[in-house]
Amino acid sequence: MIKKVIVASLLLTMIFGPTHAQKKKAPQPPNIVLIVSDDHSAPFLSSYGYPQIKTPNIDRLAQEGIRFTRAYTPAPQCVLSRAAIMTGRNTLDVQMTRFSAPLDASVTAYPELLRKGGYYTGILGRNFHLDGNRRVPETVAVLEKYGLETFKNRVDYLNATGNRDSIFQQYTEFLDRAPKNKPFFVQVGYSDPHRIFNAKNFEPDPQSLTLPGHWPDTKGVRADFASYLGEIQRLDSDVGRVLEDLKKRGLEENTLVVFIGDNGGALLRGKGTLYDLGIHVPLIIRHPKLIKGGQVSDALVSGIDIAPTFLTVAGVPIPKEITGKSLTPAFADPQQGGHEYIFAVRGAHGQGLPTNSSNFDLGRTIFNKRYKLIYNAIWQIPYHPVDFAGQPFWLELKEQHAEGKLDEKYDKLLFADRRKMFEVYDLQADPDETNNLSGRAEVAKVEQDLKTRLQEWMILNRDYLPLPIAPEN
Repeated sequence: MIKKVIVASLLLTMIFGPTHAQKKKAPQPPNIVLIVSDDHSAPFLSSYGYPQIKTPNIDRLAQEGIRFTRAYTPAPQCVLSRAAIMTGRNTLDVQMTRFSAPLDASVTAYPELLRKGGYYTGILGRNFHLDGNRRVPETVAVLEKYGLETFKNRVDYLNATGNRDSIFQQYTEFLDRAPKNKPFFVQVGYSDPHRIFNAKNFEPDPQSLTLPGHWPDTKGVRADFASYLGEIQRLDSDVGRVLEDLKKRGLEENTLVVFIGDNGGALLRGKGTLYDLGIHVPLIIRHPKLIKGGQVSDALVSGIDIAPTFLTVAGVPIPKEITGKSLTPAFADPQQGGHEYIFAVRGAHGQGLPTNSSNFDLGRTIFNKRYKLIYNAIWQIPYHPVDFAGQPFWLELKEQHAEGKLDEKYDKLLFADRRKMFEVYDLQADPDETNNLSGRAEVAKVEQDLKTRLQEWMILNRDYLPLPIAPEN
């Protein structure tokens, strides 16, 4: 605890100069603005090296701050991932592996800690997904009967909308209400680039696009991908409004701005899977006085690291229950901080019955910078896409598969009758994760080590899945 207080004190001194012992008035801790995009895979920003997209506002954040190239969400689904981000604890630890579950009142969210530390706090914009789901009347009845919707008591300002203009109005309303003598924290959530794709005026030319190497190159796939990138380009314009408003209010110099995706995009082998496009997201952090601009970090970081980062910057003690690591060491040295191994969880998705692996799939992953293990507990069921099973491009691919016209490479990746229980990938040699090495002699020691580490993590987090290492007899 003493070390954490010292670190927080040093950070504040770095930002503002001498402490209150040398001044009559203590400096105000930084404001915090967390901008969350929905279903946003890395590398689909121009600052992340994707050439056919224009995102000048988000790129400017990267130019003025630090860009994390290896940031991962704790789950490839919004509810599970957001629960982990909001608490600094993995989704198993906070018992949030069912999609419609509300975050239990006994589990502390970091805005509550910031609030106790003197912050004015708010959550607005896109549904934050942690008060349960109100689409099913019987579920709503339970939520209301037992008072399970708790976030109205956790923050000072709570409003949710999917409308773009309403999001900005809520944002300005929040800042207008924020007391001048208090720092503030606000989460600004956007729906883009979540499906349905409708940003027609922002779409790039489909024929100009560079497709991921594990995607079949069809006219339909290109058109759908262009629509996805159009959503991101529209999102960039909305982020620009938020940043410009901060500047106009004179808040830019003392505000930590963070941009992150909640999970990967609803794309082929993306959202709902534990592959790279499902959990690898952009993460950019800017603070003019705390972070030198243009820095790039390849440290392995997780969504659970957001909470301790904010608490450290705010000078608020980090509870022992939080298992994430503060990213503040990387602010001064991009090679500092991060994890040796990252873990992620795939749980139930949506409110549908378990009719396919889109609605119901159970899996775990562990990886370091070189190797990745995926454990498919329900390996018998084939891949089924999340959120786009009815889209024309997917129906076309299904037809090609049925007629034997789809290239064998893509056919095996997308339409195999069943998956392997274990998948092992050499991320350096095979970044697209298409060559499963599980069971091969050359990676036997690596595979066993990853399974052993995953076994330990699952035991410590009271995982309900069978453990990946079974008894010999």
